[in-house]
Amino acid sequence: MGLSEITPQLVVPAPVRRTAIVTVGLLMGVWVIDYVDRVMMAVALPFIGEEFALTRTEQGWLITVFSLVYLLCQLPGGILADRFGARRQLMVALLLWSVFTALTGVAWGLASLLVIRALFGVSQGLFPSASFKAVAERTTPAVRATAAGAMLAANPLGAGIAPLIVAPLILVMGWRHTFWVTAVAGVVIGMLLWTLLPKPLPAHLNGSDAVQDRGLGLGAVVRSASVWKFAALFCATNMLGYGMITWVPSYLLEERGISLVSTGVMAAIPALVSCATTFLGGWLFDRFFHDRARLYVIPLLLVTAVLLVLMLMADSAVGFTVYQTLAMGVAGLSSMGILGMPVRVLPPAVIGSGLAVVNVGGQIAGVIAPVLMGFLADAFSYTAAFGLLIATTVLGALIAFIVPQRPEQFTLGTKEPA
Repeated sequence: MGLSEITPQLVVPAPVRRTAIVTVGLLMGVWVIDYVDRVMMAVALPFIGEEFALTRTEQGWLITVFSLVYLLCQLPGGILADRFGARRQLMVALLLWSVFTALTGVAWGLASLLVIRALFGVSQGLFPSASFKAVAERTTPAVRATAAGAMLAANPLGAGIAPLIVAPLILVMGWRHTFWVTAVAGVVIGMLLWTLLPKPLPAHLNGSDAVQDRGLGLGAVVRSASVWKFAALFCATNMLGYGMITWVPSYLLEERGISLVSTGVMAAIPALVSCATTFLGGWLFDRFFHDRARLYVIPLLLVTAVLLVLMLMADSAVGFTVYQTLAMGVAGLSSMGILGMPVRVLPPAVIGSGLAVVNVGGQIAGVIAPVLMGFLADAFSYTAAFGLLIATTVLGALIAFIVPQRPEQFTLGTKEPA
């Protein structure tokens, strides 16, 4: 079944615009808390590793076990979101992961940390598909990549502010109390979400077609070559984000001799720049590149790879951070070229399941990158670990040659047109 090309809407009524703005604003707040909760583990790793005498590989497993369970929960989360709606699932996910964030602060060793972080992965795994479902139900197709780009800009925003908040808290309160404080913040934003999230737009505005979408389900999604190609592309390119979030703080602290607070600041700068470029990337995709995604994505990924090479060649921590910032900024621009097409053309009836499959690819990177980079750092050096990210970014550029670049080429349940 082919998906028809989407025609931009030139006039958007004020209530429709307001619904989109409130929805995206609330979800940005939740995504910020999501990423603060994730990134704080990376900032705390050196202290957790010292307290429990963990190797870098074992520290990497604390990130990977979360990512593995998070990956396994993507499809169930997407199915549940499509079946029962976004609002309740968003609330349940947020409250549960706040509980497991708090429990991280009472862990007594590696085994307990692994179990708690796995349960944390279950609760967070319910969230992404529900958030995309909420956006699809409350925006028009013509601005959906822009809305999704704004929402996903909260990922690097959370990753950026997390070190600035978490590093001082760890120094003042210790790593255990820091997890408790962020758990409370999660409960607060959850209450705001439940109270303020608008109702979905009428079907004729959000792109739903009761006749066309009847019978669509997970089967149509998993049989789509288009969906799996984007999943492969997201896997290759998401290695960069997970690798940087997990290992840059430890690298700056251990190899460059930077203090914890300074490490937090230097780790925050690239993420904050990526926040701005992710938002800009969604707007650029909607405005200029929704029918020529390859032309947008491939050059940006190749430029990112070159900047990563320069980052590894830098002879100072400042030089490393400058090139890392440029690389993450350009990668942020490319991210909505990767996610913009499925976000824009998947029917709201199956967008939870469809984005879940794409996100499975992205989270495979989350399983691989932390532990593989930890192994490379232990066995060889941090240079080898970060070199892996150059290779996977170039691989992403190669995969981008085979993904659909126009809406009519994106199909569900059938072979793509030649």
